[in-house]
Amino acid sequence: MSSPAHPLLRPPATAAIRTSGRGTAAADPRRPETARPASASATLRLARGREGLARARSFTRDTLRDWSLGHHCDDATLMISELAANAVTHAAPRCAGAPDIRLGFRLEPAHLLLTVSDPDDHPPVRTPGAGSGLEEDGRGLCIVAALSEGWGWTPTPPAGKTVWARLSTRPPI
Repeated sequence: MSSPAHPLLRPPATAAIRTSGRGTAAADPRRPETARPASASATLRLARGREGLARARSFTRDTLRDWSLGHHCDDATLMISELAANAVTHAAPRCAGAPDIRLGFRLEPAHLLLTVSDPDDHPPVRTPGAGSGLEEDGRGLCIVAALSEGWGWTPTPPAGKTVWARLSTRPPI
């Protein structure tokens, strides 16, 4: 499956926001919102545990506010939370000793691409509720599908995969 995620992925040493033409700067939630850059990317490396999920949510909110996309914070944060939780819960335990999970964001004029890369080769599984719809697990990718313009996954050689979702950058009507 072809994916728009490949150009973004690189294992960063720390969280960074890269804006075309402006170099690299650490995310700063105290910095006021400015005009949205034409294109930008941001990455975050997460420890393989549940404590990284709070960091993922915070990084998502800070990055989107820095890019003047605060109106998408709730949807993007929920999608990243679901994708990262899937990686932590399902992929990381199967790949002991493998690299950490990586989050990525790529801003383009019309879209925001959200990615989560993990070391597991197994494809993501979308399991719609088979019973009453009150199951506690199995709804993450259904939520991502409902909130995004599209989602998918691609293998990440030599091992692992990247799950991605795309959001429009247009403000809500």
